[in-house]
Amino acid sequence: MTPPSDDKTSWAQKPERSSMAALRLMTWLSLTLGRRFSRLVLYPIALYFLVFAPSAKRASKTFLSRALGRVARVPDGFKHVLSFASVVHDRVYWLRGRFDLFDVKISGEEHLAGPRAEGRGIVLVGGHFGSFEALRVLGERHGIDAKMLMYPDNARMVTAALAAINPALVDSVISLGRPESILHVREHLSTGGCVGILADRTLDSTNTRAIPFLDEPANFPLGPFRLAAMLRAPVVFMAGVYLGGNRYHLHFESVLDFADVSVQSRETAITAAQDRFVDLLQQHCKKTPWNWFNFYDFWHENPR
Repeated sequence: MTPPSDDKTSWAQKPERSSMAALRLMTWLSLTLGRRFSRLVLYPIALYFLVFAPSAKRASKTFLSRALGRVARVPDGFKHVLSFASVVHDRVYWLRGRFDLFDVKISGEEHLAGPRAEGRGIVLVGGHFGSFEALRVLGERHGIDAKMLMYPDNARMVTAALAAINPALVDSVISLGRPESILHVREHLSTGGCVGILADRTLDSTNTRAIPFLDEPANFPLGPFRLAAMLRAPVVFMAGVYLGGNRYHLHFESVLDFADVSVQSRETAITAAQDRFVDLLQQHCKKTPWNWFNFYDFWHENPR
């Protein structure tokens, strides 16, 4: 798994501490020992990073203090990192199709039903909050083909991880930043598929807006919403919330349908969609803060 880093560079430049050998070992242990026994290793891992990653610890405390409305304490930080470790650990089972191991509740499926009944694809926007892999339950139940849009460096790492865990899913990632990327996205949406993109980080610091988030402005990327506007696609908020143990709750909320937006009002609609997304993300952060997995100074660091 990729732990919270402790250097002072931006999130996009933080080095990978894990190796593919370690990933394969963890995958083997998880599948051989089973989820219950392999989870035992998560506790020393969480304690390790709570002690030896001070910048991640500070970032966690800053966020939790904002979300909880009080000064976060050491047990809060441990629970935060343990939740992150648990979600990453469960990724192995989601990607291997072991949906039977989890108790999953779904809210807001009606926000997906309308566009799908019309044969339209959907742009799912989320943040580094909870588990995107848990959405595979929805695909399994309703035949939704969801692909993840990622920046090139992250796409390479995730593709390598998928190859180690479940090679059949390598094609479920679309790398952004290439001339053909938008064509691949358009083609997938035209067949009724969904694309998911995380809308709380960016590689382009010039294409952001400062939006109030937990009582202080933070920069959020406009790119995901410009993409949806260009493709005239419906946008739906997604959050795969981890509730502890084997429990997850998938939330979907309608954001905006760009098919109803004229060219003249597109920019206004883009900012409205982004405001709606940030508001929903903030609501979930206050309700289940342990699912926030941006372990850096989200308000004052300018990601490149």
